[in-house]
Amino acid sequence: MLAHLPHRGVIGVSGHDRVAFLNGLVSNDVTKAAHGQAVWAAMLTPQGRYFADFFIIFDEDRLLLDAARDQIPEMLKRLSRFRLRADVQLEDLSEALHVHASWNGMPPEVPLTAPDPRLPQAGYRLLSETVLDENGTAAAYAAHRIPLGLPDGPPDLEPDKTLLLEAGFDELNGVDWQKGCYMGQELTARTKYRGLVKRRLIPVSLEAAAPPPGTPILAEGTEVGTIRGSAGALALAMLRTDALTKPLIAGPSLVTPIPPAWMKLPA
Repeated sequence: MLAHLPHRGVIGVSGHDRVAFLNGLVSNDVTKAAHGQAVWAAMLTPQGRYFADFFIIFDEDRLLLDAARDQIPEMLKRLSRFRLRADVQLEDLSEALHVHASWNGMPPEVPLTAPDPRLPQAGYRLLSETVLDENGTAAAYAAHRIPLGLPDGPPDLEPDKTLLLEAGFDELNGVDWQKGCYMGQELTARTKYRGLVKRRLIPVSLEAAAPPPGTPILAEGTEVGTIRGSAGALALAMLRTDALTKPLIAGPSLVTPIPPAWMKLPA
């Protein structure tokens, strides 16, 4: 399956200092981006909350950030703010490069292709100068990734609110605990080592098409989470872990959590 993802865009980061520059700002080790090997990472707010996430794809003398298109203008502003005197050039390449996802088999032979670094089942990310012949859609890709528990930027993740470990960045190879400091690192580390994760982004099934993002999920009349992104009757939901065994309702529908095998939940 191959799908063009028009809701995704690309930022080009070039210049001699591009790797060191990004490494000081993102949650993962940028040096791991190489031919055929992408890195999934996030930028955080100074307070350690989610701001944006993206795939870092290696392309000779530049790094390409596959990101949510709506977030790119603000990402460019924030990246430019930290550039200072570094030899780094930033460019919005969303009109020049098209983002695709491929799954359930080998991808087409496109130079800028790498496995999705989060899970083997996730498939591949591809960037091309033209829109490739596709046999899938962005909606079909959402129906593939949501049961795997894989977020796709907002509305799955909430800027200024979501913690990385709530969204699986630890288990899904989105954080490098050995790299140097980066913006927001302190809260992320404290959350991990003190075991402070009380909510998780979890796939759920509903009795009917999922309601809009932000719809409350109730357990015995108490709000215990919200619906995030969805595909038909499947959705990602930010849920309190202590509510996973309780009867859950969103709007008129019963909600059934279906945690993926990779997810580490409290006993």
